[in-house]
Amino acid sequence: MSAPLNVSEWDSFVAGFQQKHPEKITSAAGAHILQTSTWATLKCNFGWSATRLVARDQGRTVAGAQILFRPLPLGLGNIAYLPKGPLVDWSDIEQCKYVLSLCDEVSRARRALFLIVEPDLAYSEISNNVLKTLGLAPSSQTIQPRRTITIDLKRGQTDILAGMKQKTRYNIRLAERSGVKVRIATSETVDTDLLRYQDLIERTGDRNKFGVHSAKYYSDVYHLFTPANRVALLMAEYQDKPLASLMIFSYGGRAWYFYGASSGEERERMPAYALQWAAICWAKENCCHSYNLWGVPDEEQDYLESEFANRKDGLWPVYRFKRGFGGQLERSVGAWEKVYYPWAHRLYERLVAARSGVYS
Repeated sequence: MSAPLNVSEWDSFVAGFQQKHPEKITSAAGAHILQTSTWATLKCNFGWSATRLVARDQGRTVAGAQILFRPLPLGLGNIAYLPKGPLVDWSDIEQCKYVLSLCDEVSRARRALFLIVEPDLAYSEISNNVLKTLGLAPSSQTIQPRRTITIDLKRGQTDILAGMKQKTRYNIRLAERSGVKVRIATSETVDTDLLRYQDLIERTGDRNKFGVHSAKYYSDVYHLFTPANRVALLMAEYQDKPLASLMIFSYGGRAWYFYGASSGEERERMPAYALQWAAICWAKENCCHSYNLWGVPDEEQDYLESEFANRKDGLWPVYRFKRGFGGQLERSVGAWEKVYYPWAHRLYERLVAARSGVYS
């Protein structure tokens, strides 16, 4: 193990990390954006701290993990959280065991009551068995969405459009005919655009009854990822009036739609469709091979398709919208955990049941 590991060393490892056999078990060959030091910096601005550890073979870094820690009230200790990691060769069980043992060592040293591990692994019997072999158990609390829709961007724009539902293609064209314009925030407009985004996201949260981050959070995430061109803030407008907005992120050939908002006005102009199409085009221009729409109900395809027109609760309206863009329904293994103090874990679960925390 290397400790402390400086940020530049970690970022070089993450940028070069590639799975040897991604087709057998993993969701993707490269590292996830949530394992970058930039993401840790963001979380450290809001009450978390971070530790990075690596495993080396003959002086070469071969595996590692970036763990986030958040203190619990009353000095009870910390939560340890490993988002979309560790970065290991999942086909090498001995390497996995070694890295998880390092995670245990660090977590205990940081007074963590338990460790939540949320790997970048596709759901399968094989991946579940690997995690069980590592001494992890399924967590009752999944932090990042387990199920999502991912659009293949290796095709041309014409083929991507052809893969969408006919109604979605129609709505994209309707937005253009209706005068909706989508632009990307620039250094000259970003301060105003972030204020407009915050207004939109708060209105969206009030309308749909979910919590949102602070204005500082969205400002920090934008400014942290902008220097490496890993984020774009898109604004859909009609006659200069903001109707919808989103942040799209890219890393290692993948793009993600993490944050989105709308005013609820001028819906007949279909601004959300224009916005997603512009995001797809931005991802392609930035050499991304996939675009992750980030979060739909955790149900099987047949059930989703049979119920989406009837269900209005939870993420069901989101699925109804996102399914139109084509793409592949995918499911991750979700959250797993290693509990160090069972009594504290039971107390934490009761607290979570009473009040949900914000992680992502």
